Amino acid sequence: MHKPGAPQSAIADLSDCAKQRIKVPWASRNAAPYCVLCRAIVDRQPPLSLQGITQDLSHHRQNPAQAGNLHLNETFVDVVNAVTKIDQIKTMILDIPTIRGHVLSMATMRTQTAVLVKIKFSDGSEGIGEGTTIGGLSYGPESPEGIQSAIDTYISPALKDHDADNINGAVQLVDKIVKGNRIAKTAVEIALWDGLGKRLNVPVSQLFGGAVHEKLPVAWTLASGNSETDIAEALEMIETRRHNIFKLKIGKRPVRDDVAHVARIKEAVGDAASVRVDINTAWSLQDARWGLKGLQEAGCELVEQPVPARDRRAMAELSSGYEIAVMADEALNGPEDALAVAKANAADVFAVKVAQSGGLKRASEVIAIAQAAGLGLYGGTMLETGLGTAAALQLFATTETLHWGTEFFGPLLLTEDILAEPIVYRDFCVEIPKGTGIGATLDPDKIAFFRRDGGGSMKAAAGQ
Repeated sequence: MHKPGAPQSAIADLSDCAKQRIKVPWASRNAAPYCVLCRAIVDRQPPLSLQGITQDLSHHRQNPAQAGNLHLNETFVDVVNAVTKIDQIKTMILDIPTIRGHVLSMATMRTQTAVLVKIKFSDGSEGIGEGTTIGGLSYGPESPEGIQSAIDTYISPALKDHDADNINGAVQLVDKIVKGNRIAKTAVEIALWDGLGKRLNVPVSQLFGGAVHEKLPVAWTLASGNSETDIAEALEMIETRRHNIFKLKIGKRPVRDDVAHVARIKEAVGDAASVRVDINTAWSLQDARWGLKGLQEAGCELVEQPVPARDRRAMAELSSGYEIAVMADEALNGPEDALAVAKANAADVFAVKVAQSGGLKRASEVIAIAQAAGLGLYGGTMLETGLGTAAALQLFATTETLHWGTEFFGPLLLTEDILAEPIVYRDFCVEIPKGTGIGATLDPDKIAFFRRDGGGSMKAAAGQ
């Protein structure tokens, strides 16, 4: 221990201490940190990160009278003022079974595949991220293998030695050299936000203006394809107070059969639950006209992306022609699409997905467009693991009004949770994770078990 007023040589030794301490957030220390600055500063709650010390160090320089006998030296100043850089980016693929078949109009999922990213920074800190799609290539243009390849081959080399705290700069750089590949960009960007939050000792929500919610309403998707099975599942969810919002996946059967399926479930749950449907672009405009009429009469409240994403004219007709709300999903791939959909009056509601938008920053822009246009908001999912779900929750916790709630149930669809401390679901809500960064820590045993390459070290995508 070294107190203020220690000789110059002792302070110089503490510069090495500072280098070590910045690898771990102050809050994770068992004992209160004690370093070059005075005890009153380092004992402050919450404990200060390196950036906090940088600010206080500057304060001491500007106010010598407050510095007392504090001795500063060039070595320590250099450490504090050093730029944190991206040192190494690693990727791996996980394959995790689902608790049951998840039936969509274009595929039936029995396994969810996630691409995880870990970034190591020059100061010893780390950040983690996730990029996940649905049903391989049946949902969109990115596959898990393609996501990993885009990161390893193009994104990672471009970001090597980039200023880790300048996430806007990183996003703009990647957008210049990599077209599309929104999910790959998302995985890396989440890891950058996570690392920055950890270095600043704040949750990512604070970096987007601060959380205004501690929990959010969360829907559950009924997607077994069997009415009786879905009814039993819904009633159990209501009884245990886990979910009272249900989204039904339809579109594989004739429209008349789908409407009858929804009507049976709505009759069974009654006013105890909200029922919505997701067609995943499977209907033609003619089918959708009949379908929305029948769904509206059955008591369904919202229909998600009934027609192909490119057909904004059809979406606009359906939005204006029925009382039931029409939600855009596949039509939204970033802020440019969001602006075009809003301009065309082609939706009543936006399902905002972080991965589909291209990351937390771009998703926040989609949210802003919806808010400016007076549209409803809904937090959408790509069925991410707890990691990607935690990142999305950090952003949506900052959104004042979510008219239609969220569907951040991804971890519950998997047979195992890969987080050391799983996200909490209770009282029909999902709770915003606590802690710094995105608020998620991986369970190393689960990661080792589900990783596709069978274990060993993660594949290095940048650095050694």
